[in-house]
Amino acid sequence: MPTCKGCLPKKARCLAQSGGTSRQKARLIEALRQGHPLSTLLDIAKMAKSVFYYHRCQFDVKDKYADLKQRITELYHQHKGRYGYRRVTAALKQLDGHHNHKLIAKLMRCLNLSARIRRQRYRSYKGIQGKIAKNYLKRQFHADKPNKRWLTDITEFKVGDDKLYLSPILDCYNNEIVSYTISKRPTYDLVSNMLGRALAKTKACRDKTLMLHSDQGWHYQMQPFAQVLKQHGIKQSMSRKGNCLDNALMEGFFGTLKCETIYIDKPQSIEQLEQQIHEYMHYYNNDRIQLKLKGLSPVQYRTQSLI
Repeated sequence: MPTCKGCLPKKARCLAQSGGTSRQKARLIEALRQGHPLSTLLDIAKMAKSVFYYHRCQFDVKDKYADLKQRITELYHQHKGRYGYRRVTAALKQLDGHHNHKLIAKLMRCLNLSARIRRQRYRSYKGIQGKIAKNYLKRQFHADKPNKRWLTDITEFKVGDDKLYLSPILDCYNNEIVSYTISKRPTYDLVSNMLGRALAKTKACRDKTLMLHSDQGWHYQMQPFAQVLKQHGIKQSMSRKGNCLDNALMEGFFGTLKCETIYIDKPQSIEQLEQQIHEYMHYYNNDRIQLKLKGLSPVQYRTQSLI
C-alpha cells in the first residue's frame, strides 16, 4: 500500500520545509527508504533521482583532503596558532607540499583554525622636533646585505604590577634580531649591553657603512652611546620626535612579538615572561617563516644568501 505524505515522519517533512542542503536530504532519504517508497521521499524532498544517487555515491568516499587537514592542524599547533593560511601555505611548500592558498584558507575555515593575532593601534606623544641626530634612514627599511641598516628601540611588558623591558637590534636585511637584552629596569646598561653584544657578534662581517636608527629616547642621547658608535664607524640616525612611522619596522616587530607571546600564553609571572621571550627570539630567528623572505626564516634567508 503506497505511503501518503501525511504518514511520513515529521522529520522528513520539516527537512523539506527548512530547505536543508541536498547532501542532508539525501542522507535522510537513505535512512527512511527502508520503510517508505523512494519516489514518495524524493517527491517530498523535491529532489531528482539522479541527484539522490549522486550524493549516495559520495557517502562512503574518503575525504581526499584528510591528510592535508592533518598536516595543517599539526603545523598550526606546532606554531601555537601564530600562523594564518598564508604562512601555513608557505610552510607546506617547504615540506614539498605545493597547495593553492585559497584551498588552505578554505580547509582552515572548515577546521576552525585562524591566526591568534590581536592587533593594537599605536598611540604616541607628539612632542617637539628633536635635533640630537639627523634622520638619515628616512624610512628606507630595505637593505641589500646584512649589517648595513640596524633598528633599535625599547618596549615594555607588564605582568600584574611587575614590568619587564626588552631592547633588541633588528637587521633590515632579513628582519633578524641581531642581539637583545632584557631587564626589570630601563637603565642605560639595557642599551649598552645590547649594543656590545651586537658588535661582538658581527665583528668579522659588519658593513663599514652600517647605520643604527632609533627614536629619541634618552638612552640613545647618552654621550657614551654615541662614542661607541663613532669608534666602530657606525652612523647614528634618529626618528623625528613622536613619529612612530620613522621606525615602523621595529614597531611592527614589537607588535608581532606581543601578539605571538603574551596574548597567546599569558604568563603569570615576570620569570615566565622572560623565559617566554628567550624562547620566542630563538623561534623568530630560526623557525618562524616570513612571506617577504620567500617563505624562509631570517637565519635561513641570511644563510642562503651567503651560499
